[in-house]
Amino acid sequence: MANSHLLLLLLISSLFSVHHSGAATESESESLLKIQQLLNYPPPLTLVSSKDGHSLCSVEPTPSLTLSCYQGNVTQLHISGGGAAFPPLPRDFSTHSLFSALASAFPTLKVLSLVSLRLWGPLPPSLARLSSLEILNLTSNYLSGAIPPHISSLVNLQTLILDRNNFTGRLPPSLASLPSLAVLSLNHNLLNGFLPRSLASLHTLRVLSLSHNFLAGEVPDLKSLTNLQLLDLEANYFGPRFPSLRSKNKLVTLVLRNNKFRLGIQTGFRGGFQLQRLDISLNQFVGPFSPSWLSLPSINYLDIAGNKFTGVLSKNMSCNAELAFVNLSSNLLAGDLPTCLKNRGSKSSSVVVLYSGNCLTNVDQKQPQHPSNLCHNEALAVEIPPSGDEKRKRLHDNKQVASRAVAGIVGAAAIVALAFMAVKWLYGKQLPVKSPRTRLIRDSASTVNTAKLLSDAKYISETMKLGASIPAYRTFSLEELKEATNDFDDSTLLGEGKHGQMYRGMLTNGTLVAIRGLKMRKRQAPQVYTHHLELISKLRHSHLVSALGHCLEYHPDDSGISRIFLVFEFVPNGTLRGCISEGPPERKLTWAQRIVAAIGVAKGIQFLHTGIVPGVKSNNLKITNVLLDHDLHVKISSYNLPLLAENNRGTVGTTVSSPAPKGSIQTRVNHECKNDVYDIGVILLEIILGRPIMFQNEVRVLKDLLQVSLTTDDTARRSIVDPAVHKECSDESLKTMMEICVRCLSDEAADRPSVEDILWNLQFAAQVQDSARYDFLSSNQGSPVSSPQLQLI
Repeated sequence: MANSHLLLLLLISSLFSVHHSGAATESESESLLKIQQLLNYPPPLTLVSSKDGHSLCSVEPTPSLTLSCYQGNVTQLHISGGGAAFPPLPRDFSTHSLFSALASAFPTLKVLSLVSLRLWGPLPPSLARLSSLEILNLTSNYLSGAIPPHISSLVNLQTLILDRNNFTGRLPPSLASLPSLAVLSLNHNLLNGFLPRSLASLHTLRVLSLSHNFLAGEVPDLKSLTNLQLLDLEANYFGPRFPSLRSKNKLVTLVLRNNKFRLGIQTGFRGGFQLQRLDISLNQFVGPFSPSWLSLPSINYLDIAGNKFTGVLSKNMSCNAELAFVNLSSNLLAGDLPTCLKNRGSKSSSVVVLYSGNCLTNVDQKQPQHPSNLCHNEALAVEIPPSGDEKRKRLHDNKQVASRAVAGIVGAAAIVALAFMAVKWLYGKQLPVKSPRTRLIRDSASTVNTAKLLSDAKYISETMKLGASIPAYRTFSLEELKEATNDFDDSTLLGEGKHGQMYRGMLTNGTLVAIRGLKMRKRQAPQVYTHHLELISKLRHSHLVSALGHCLEYHPDDSGISRIFLVFEFVPNGTLRGCISEGPPERKLTWAQRIVAAIGVAKGIQFLHTGIVPGVKSNNLKITNVLLDHDLHVKISSYNLPLLAENNRGTVGTTVSSPAPKGSIQTRVNHECKNDVYDIGVILLEIILGRPIMFQNEVRVLKDLLQVSLTTDDTARRSIVDPAVHKECSDESLKTMMEICVRCLSDEAADRPSVEDILWNLQFAAQVQDSARYDFLSSNQGSPVSSPQLQLI
């Protein structure tokens, strides 16, 4: 992507010329000191001081700070962080204060670049006060929330770069109201949903870069974007059709890599006289490969790997002499590799030519090929979906056929009904009606017995709490899951463990999902798994990563199950450890938020134990298996599903290595519950101390440390608490948390509290902390994330 970045920088440079003249006012210097304070006095910014008597415009530029002036006013401010020179932001930092200070200090600011400063929080309304802004670059921070509609009030904005942040939600259609926007770059965020069609009205747009997000659906018509030079949609879920472009477009770079495009690239892309880089790899494109792409007038980079392009290549095809990279791998191409590619790849080590995984002849054996008949058969099997006109014609024909069929069925039904009434009148009784036999698992998918599913009162209660935020449990076809994961492409693999592989996917409606593929060790009929799947369907709780459905894959030679795919909701905001003992300081949770998180973990375990029958126990709970959504709401992502345990020929182990006691079934059940209680204790230990706990012997040592501290005074207790929160927690709240943690970590399972007891103590700790929060706010104002209202229901 070096060419893309170079083009982006050139375009930005051309949009604004730098002027150095004039002098800055004293108020500007004072305001810059305020900005230094908000950023926790980073050393590179201490060059500017209210005592030095120099104007801001006279400050020599450094890699970290550049100020530019025009006619006595600061018009450009560039601050670039990164490295140890920039300390973590203070805990009372707010984006509203920062942008308010900037607007007060530099009302005529035209260029603002704040890069790698660890800024966190939303884009505040105070940003709109910088009404003269033409370039805004906030790359590589921790900014979050939706891109606000009020950004459209910056009517002079020409360049908006928000790369590598944590922005979520959809692109606001109001972006299209920016009359001069030429560069829109939102790479590496968490944006989702569909692109607004209003983007097509941005006639001034030259760069549209949206790579590495979760955007989906059809790309709107781009013909009106006559000035577009760079279009980068890499690593999203766009598709299946790529829209047509103008025959005389100005595109220099087109990157569609790793999406779900299937059609349109051959007909949608004509001309391309200025195109230098074309990357459409890792999609699902079908149809004939266009040899003209090799000889486009300006092309130097071509990557079509990982599609299903067909066609027969020949030796005498022509290539652009400037081609430096060509990747034709993993398609259905046959024939001879063009001589221009073969010679270019062998003569220069700087030129890369890749073509393995096709059916080409007369090629280097280091790039293996498939037999020619494979590409021929695969090409015949590829189904090219109909165009829009063909779809409408088919729909019209189907409607006519359907209407005729319905008329015939209605007539036949009337005759049958008359005959039935006649028989009933003759015999004076109803004919017995056989109820159809319902199968819980069908050949293509399985269904869940709804009446049985809703029989448990606790399950009903939790389902109602979830509301419409989680879709109903259902079965998925294998084709759906393949489409959601780009045929289980490696780029969608989240991880692999003893319970199989986990993939990230996006359904056709834009829903993000996590898909676990479980390979069955025993070949068994679908009916064997009915009970397990019914249990999984009930795992829907606000503090669990809930199951959305499943899919069964069959052995080709019989009706046995070869794999079961379990589909769960996707939680993209990291683990609880990442907000407690790892990750940047500004992401750390406050003490009140940590208590709320602990309550959520306990509620999730309580539901696993008692909310479904039979309960799910010995869940091997770890802090890295507790995830957070965008509202910092905790969800347990891994629990002891009997289906997983049975497939691995043994139950899932727990943190506690003590053997199950002999005795009654109830005794063993209680012991399994207390295993989870111990694991909750380990999580509480990390929440209190703020350090990752990796080994069992650490738990014993730290537990003893807590136990000793409980016999000392408040100051001694606070000395061992995470420094990030030790000033804000009340003595009673801290002591309650420590006491319940120590009890959870008791060596004897019988001495550990019940989950209900844990919940009571955690809720008490939250209540006493909440009552004292105003004292904490006055001594240590706020936190890196807004404090939640403590909802203890």
